[in-house]
Amino acid sequence: MKALEGVQILDMTHVQSGPTCTQLLAWFGADVIKVERPGVGDATRGQLRDLPDVDSLYFTMLNHNKRSVTLNTKSDKGKEIFVKLIETCDVLVENFAPGAMDRMGFSWERIHEINPRIIYASIKGFGPGPYEDCKVYENVAQCTGGSASTTGFLDGPPTVTGAQIGDSGTGLHLALGIVTALYHREHSGIGQRVTAAMQDGVLNLCRVKLRDQQRLQHGPLTEYSQYGQGIEFGDATPRAGNDSGGGQPGWILKCKGWETDPNAYVYFITQAAVWGNVCDIIGRPEWKEEPGYATPPERLDKISQIFDAIEEWTKTKTKLEVMEICNPLNIPCGPILSMRELAEEPSLRQTGTIVEVDHPERGKYLTVGNPVKLSNSVSQVTRSPLLGEHTDEILADVLGLSAEEIAAAKSAGAV
Repeated sequence: MKALEGVQILDMTHVQSGPTCTQLLAWFGADVIKVERPGVGDATRGQLRDLPDVDSLYFTMLNHNKRSVTLNTKSDKGKEIFVKLIETCDVLVENFAPGAMDRMGFSWERIHEINPRIIYASIKGFGPGPYEDCKVYENVAQCTGGSASTTGFLDGPPTVTGAQIGDSGTGLHLALGIVTALYHREHSGIGQRVTAAMQDGVLNLCRVKLRDQQRLQHGPLTEYSQYGQGIEFGDATPRAGNDSGGGQPGWILKCKGWETDPNAYVYFITQAAVWGNVCDIIGRPEWKEEPGYATPPERLDKISQIFDAIEEWTKTKTKLEVMEICNPLNIPCGPILSMRELAEEPSLRQTGTIVEVDHPERGKYLTVGNPVKLSNSVSQVTRSPLLGEHTDEILADVLGLSAEEIAAAKSAGAV
């Protein structure tokens, strides 16, 4: 049995943040009914296409395991069907612009009146406050949530990260909120409103930087490489390049082949507990006892020099050889893996972290699978739906409409 089998999700989401949430619920076994505009569908079906007139990878990789129904909620008949879906489903999820659902005539109060047990979940850009009516996209969320100001190098501009922490990150947060509300409903019998703001989600993922903001009030952040370089701190958590966020000095170092391979690098941490092992493998055993190097505080003003010495060693090894040598010695390190390397990694296929899916129009393609593994509820990834593929099925099986009623809804332009 799937973990969320029997749960029906009314998916009013589009683009990335909302579909990330509902796809995760679908992977866990929920019946996710994706509502799309007739003839148009989710905007991402046509965005960044690599094949003409075929649903884009952007869409397919965010909408697995779902069913698609087309519905014109601006028509009277469409609104009537939408109300029936609200009456039937356990959860409604949307990530429209602020106020869009209210303008459709479906405020939280109205939805709760139609179905007191339903959980109404939303992703917005900002929570209540001066910016709550503003639209937010991925990079805006990263900038307003504290990520960009603390990412990049000290002498450069703020930088966004390639990880979609604003969209997908907030979708993951909302999924947890929905499952929590479902659990609460088991005891109370009543649904509730669940919201996740993208600014809040990004800030949650940047909590160590908020930690450092408070530490900064009591003195310089000694584990930041700028401290060892004698660069003064300002009044806000600075950009820290590739410094480790956990208090142990870390850096990205060149490996053998770096001249031609842009990913021939390794992340290397000089953890205090294994300092002696680090000294041994790079051929500097004297540093274990030498004044100025023997203890972490003594090394703070020599971090750049130390990593230069380590890099001279890593440049003689491939990134995987560095990992093979260091891991048995408990030296924390990790190779910089490209998307090509990840796509070809057999272990990720075996665990279902990367899966191959067959699509009726585009053929086989790779996508990410469920990153959360349950021992008794294995997730299986099925392809994304074609636009309106399950309209008749949903109207008949979920809402119990007859063939005549379905035909009438179509002639009225409702579906």
